[in-house]
Amino acid sequence: MNTEQMTQIPGAKGEKLLKRKDNIVPRAISCGSSTFAESANGTTIKDVDGNEFLDFAGAIGTINVGHSHPKVVEAISEQASRFVHTGFNVMMYESYIELAERIAELAPGEHEKKVAFFNSGAEAVENAVKVARKATGRKGIITFNRGFHGRTLMTMSMTSKVKPYKFEFGPFAPEVYRGPYPYLYRKPDEIDSTTYSKILLSQLDELITTEISADQVAAVVLEPVQGEGGFIVPDATFIQGVADICKKHGILLVADEIQTGFARCGRYFAIDHFDVVPDLITISKSMGAGVPISGLIGRKDLMDAAEPGELGGTYAGSPLGCQAALAVLDIIEEENLNERSAEIGDIIRARMEQLQGKYPQIGDIRGLGAMCAVEIVKDPELKEPDPDSVAHILKEANRLGLLLLKSGVYSNVIRFLSPLTLSDEELDRGLNIVEESMSKVWG
Repeated sequence: MNTEQMTQIPGAKGEKLLKRKDNIVPRAISCGSSTFAESANGTTIKDVDGNEFLDFAGAIGTINVGHSHPKVVEAISEQASRFVHTGFNVMMYESYIELAERIAELAPGEHEKKVAFFNSGAEAVENAVKVARKATGRKGIITFNRGFHGRTLMTMSMTSKVKPYKFEFGPFAPEVYRGPYPYLYRKPDEIDSTTYSKILLSQLDELITTEISADQVAAVVLEPVQGEGGFIVPDATFIQGVADICKKHGILLVADEIQTGFARCGRYFAIDHFDVVPDLITISKSMGAGVPISGLIGRKDLMDAAEPGELGGTYAGSPLGCQAALAVLDIIEEENLNERSAEIGDIIRARMEQLQGKYPQIGDIRGLGAMCAVEIVKDPELKEPDPDSVAHILKEANRLGLLLLKSGVYSNVIRFLSPLTLSDEELDRGLNIVEESMSKVWG
């Protein structure tokens, strides 16, 4: 990829498509890039005008094994040649069973598990709530500040960030409560991280005493690393403390692994880093390498609480999605992507630390495995968020042929979600563009 060969973005073909898009697609459906994909392979996307982009956005974390991996393409093609869809609730197929067996074996905990498949991450979370309420007979759901769980009514209610996800879309689903979640970069300087987590845990305990009785809480739902919230990584004290509170009160612990799973954080499940075994786990995104599929993993007794017909959906666990996911599991194992994820994360953080010495606007560098981010601030002492600089950096990076995404409740975090299959040369090239983009913005 030669950035000097990039045309204007969008180019002539892209401009025509953009006009058509603006004429027919609601403006609420936004896009970080103003051009259109023609093809994609590995870490590279080519647009309709011939421009090539390194993809450090990964379709918002869905392409851990890269674009159009040969094994995924082969699996989808082979399945499509036999049948595309029968509806598992009409005529079952073996790939659903095989995928469930393999995922249950990889999931944390030695207890017996069952697995159900759906279409999207939001559906997986919705069904986690349904299972938790059915199994416990309780109604209350606790999520956390800065958490993101989806855009449906229930998951939007569980999501913390108001704009753009909740603004003027209420009223929201009842019996959803929000607890505090560690933000180590913004904690008081005089308090160490362990003490800070213990203070937040006491606030969570107070929440289930003063806002809702503990015996009315069905589940606590948390992201082991907050995604849309800004790639916020808690310490083990907090995660283990939440698990202890849940166990004490008979509350189910749900790990939302939709963005963190499938090697993104250096293990199949990010929760494994914290030595905690959840009762339920939601999965999606990179599970299907771009093919829509999601899942819910849970204790056998919980998953069997609902009656036949009470869970499922027309396209839930489609044959194409199941075959793609089976290929993904093979790729992660064969190409050692958990180990590669850790390597990528180390390289990104080391490079950002070098840049931090030059640009103090890089206020914080954080991540787990390859789920990395930098928080941009106007002043490193005051830590005032700087979303404008982030917007300009992303725009410049896009012009130079790199796709990046922002996140965080202040929209001042640059997150890295490249495929885990990228080469060291591609990683270095992408980070060079990040550096050049920062130089353009900050001089």
